[in-house]
Amino acid sequence: MNRLGIDVGGTKIALRLEYADSATGEIRTREVVRRWSEPATLDTDLATLAEAVAAVADPVVPVASVGVAMPATLDRDGRVRGWPNRPFWQGLDLAEVLAELLPGAAVRTADDGDLAALAEADAAGCRDLVHIGVGTGIGGGVVLDGRISPGTARGSCEVGHLIVDRAGERCDCGRRGCVQSVASGRAVLRRASACRGRVVGFDELRTAWLESQPWAVKTVTESADAVATAAVGLCELMHPQLVTVGGGFAAGVSGYVDEVARRAKELSRPAGPEVRVVPALLGGASSLDGAVLLARAER
Repeated sequence: MNRLGIDVGGTKIALRLEYADSATGEIRTREVVRRWSEPATLDTDLATLAEAVAAVADPVVPVASVGVAMPATLDRDGRVRGWPNRPFWQGLDLAEVLAELLPGAAVRTADDGDLAALAEADAAGCRDLVHIGVGTGIGGGVVLDGRISPGTARGSCEVGHLIVDRAGERCDCGRRGCVQSVASGRAVLRRASACRGRVVGFDELRTAWLESQPWAVKTVTESADAVATAAVGLCELMHPQLVTVGGGFAAGVSGYVDEVARRAKELSRPAGPEVRVVPALLGGASSLDGAVLLARAER
């Protein structure tokens, strides 16, 4: 049975097909990555999607199920409610588009952060897990008893929009003090640039952090503290076995996850739930891994 995972991103789309080798029966994979074409329009995006599906799909054995990781906000029917990176996707029913490209396939969509959490839980062999992805923005999700919580039909778990500082910077959602507005790579570089009075790039920040330069320590630890605050709050509600912290920014700043773990320990109540913060096991493909798991899921 062929299954297809699709990770829809702001700059590219990645697909992974799982199929059985016709000679040995061994499960194999085939992957395709395509960058979105320019100029960016809905028509060009859908053309790129169709080309990528055609490139990865088996011409003989049809795809039975598709799991899709989406960075956009979806409504209960799976239509795109909003996506700042590609506003022209608003109202798009991606499941309907894929049903035309892959007739007969069961199509399931979920938030990319939720699916990254599902993949991290699977990789860790952990049925109750909170995942926080620290990259350009903040994503993540919650898995309870091996399932995405609150569940794909009830909306995504927007970890990045937990409020950790009501007096904090304004988030792109319009509120102040969301984890994303304080802890994301974009927010850290913005504060670092303000400290230095000029634009600071990631490489300079990372080097200064490793050298313990005060301005870099201040901006990075502010991020780690916000992520730790969110992690502890989620643990009070969910009582997970693990909190995994991943994403490009977290992975690129040596010692960042250790700093989150240290600050989470300081915030934890003596009689409260255990907060175990560890580095995420999967790299940048965690959402695609989760999409494949969604495609495998029995409904």
